[in-house]
Amino acid sequence: MIRYRDDRRTLLWAFGFFPIVGLAPYVEPRLIPWLLPVSLYFGFCAGVFSHNHNHCPTFKGRRMNAFYSAWLSLFYGFPTFGWIPTHNLNHHKYVNKAGDATITWRYSQKNTWLVASTYFFVSVYWQAAPLKEYFAKAKVSNPAIVRGMNLQWAALVGGQASMLALGWAMHGWRLGTIVWLFGFAVPAAFASWSMIFINYIQHVHCDPWSEHNHSRNFVSPLGNWLVFNNGLHTVHHEAAGLHWSKLPEAHAKIAHLIHPDLNQQSIFGFCLRAYLLGAFNERYRTRQVGRAPFDPPNGVELKLETAAVSAVEAGVNASMA
Repeated sequence: MIRYRDDRRTLLWAFGFFPIVGLAPYVEPRLIPWLLPVSLYFGFCAGVFSHNHNHCPTFKGRRMNAFYSAWLSLFYGFPTFGWIPTHNLNHHKYVNKAGDATITWRYSQKNTWLVASTYFFVSVYWQAAPLKEYFAKAKVSNPAIVRGMNLQWAALVGGQASMLALGWAMHGWRLGTIVWLFGFAVPAAFASWSMIFINYIQHVHCDPWSEHNHSRNFVSPLGNWLVFNNGLHTVHHEAAGLHWSKLPEAHAKIAHLIHPDLNQQSIFGFCLRAYLLGAFNERYRTRQVGRAPFDPPNGVELKLETAAVSAVEAGVNASMA
């Protein structure tokens, strides 16, 4: 039923490890401190899977894709349709230039820990407009999309509520709430936060006007195995529908054309240098590569107040994957 054999590992994570790790604190609450790093990792993977699934549907059939979208919504902490108007149709069109609802430079051109850590709230606020417009247009022109949205909301709210009720039934309301928080709620919240954070570090101080320097990559083979090649961002923007398993080969073909500063070894090393060491010494901070996104080559005045929600039009008239 799957389109690519490599997604057998994706499904093992999604249908095997996600629920097992989520339910483990219910069985033994004392495992929570030890399981937390693992839970956060699988939360991150839930975000990666929802992103990948919206660009390249996992299954051949529409019903299985709809079911998988609903399943992922529970672990991602937000209905997966949210990627369509704000990411697929907006971010990929404008790539951190004016019009992108998720620009990294809306209130500051610096890349400090304060800016990076608060970017989530800025990005969520400005993504609200494309989301609302997408939903309003879908209600008028494409009931099938609305049904899919409602299914994902039901899976998210109903699933989380059921897990909370299960925790209360097994351990009482106090401990039951704790096992629910660390089993399902915190990993889901981290999934949404981490996707927005990684979008920030993959574009801040890059050159959106360049053919290949518009994105930052994290190229560690082990790291990319763990996160299903999510670190290879340049080729993803240049071929958004390319399956995640094909990204290493595509990246290898253009790696020599990418500015060396934009091919980092690991996310952790990058954050350590840019945000921890960079807080004490400027030489560790990132610097603008090429032309800044707020410096268009044609000198046209930028208008940030329009988040280019008109880009939403395309998705409303398309059938749901």
